[in-house]
Amino acid sequence: MATQNTTSVGSDSGEASLWTKLRYVLNGQFVRSLPFWGIPFLIMGSAVYAGIGWNVAISFTDYEGLASASYGQLDFEMYKRAFQSETFQMAAQNTLVLLVVFTVVCLVLGLALAILLDRNVRYSESIQTIYLLPMALSFVVTAQLWVWMYDPNSGIVNLIVTGLGFSAIDFLGNPKLALAAVIFALVWQFSGYAMVVYLAGLRSIPTSQFEAGMIDGASTARIYWRVIIPQLRASSVSAAVVLMVFALKAFTFLYALTGVFRPPTGTDILATLMVRQAFKYTQWAYAAAIATMLLIMALGVIAPYLYYQHKHGSL
Repeated sequence: MATQNTTSVGSDSGEASLWTKLRYVLNGQFVRSLPFWGIPFLIMGSAVYAGIGWNVAISFTDYEGLASASYGQLDFEMYKRAFQSETFQMAAQNTLVLLVVFTVVCLVLGLALAILLDRNVRYSESIQTIYLLPMALSFVVTAQLWVWMYDPNSGIVNLIVTGLGFSAIDFLGNPKLALAAVIFALVWQFSGYAMVVYLAGLRSIPTSQFEAGMIDGASTARIYWRVIIPQLRASSVSAAVVLMVFALKAFTFLYALTGVFRPPTGTDILATLMVRQAFKYTQWAYAAAIATMLLIMALGVIAPYLYYQHKHGSL
């Protein structure tokens, strides 16, 4: 009888302990917050991440959009086709050039403007507004504006060119100049963003550091180069990531500026090539492979930034 009572007491205490643990879990922050983030997570998962997963799966097939995709034989044929295609190689090269040149020029120009504004030049507030205003415009509006400005016959850019005694230039029709014209227009739109990020970073640096450098006899340029700019690393990283993401999302701008279904004129990037292969030639598996490589490029931009933020305790 004693053994049975001991077993019964042990069983009851075990059940009580299990119930206590269960109540602790149910009352935890994770479960209590579930109604607030669980439903959005399911919607995001089904609408976005499931679509990404299906796109990756399609890229390993020969799906052309005319019938159901066959997942019996999965291979890397579409990726091999992409790397062997001169059109893909040119689009990938243009994407990298756009990504690097656009980001670097925006950062340099934004830093220069931020330093000028930080020195309290005249009309600094007006300059800040003028350079930040293009950021408020959509890609479509900006693209149409530059289509008019680049027009070989009546565009203001060619009016200036012909006024200087040169012949009119078809910036968007010349394969050697088209990508540079696109980058210039994008820099015009987004350099103001880099300026604001750098200006916020400059305003957070104590003025005593600048004053100490002046007392030591250092020139203004040397103080900025040796003391101020090295402290803008966080601003540079955050601005560079956002600008690179904008560069990868330049499809809308190029679609409105040059179109994607016409033969490429030197401005073809991976995003426009992907859309053309999918909707003009119905090569859905090939387009999915290009989209997957674009996703990898985007992760290559975002992942180091997230690691940097996590390493510095900001994530």
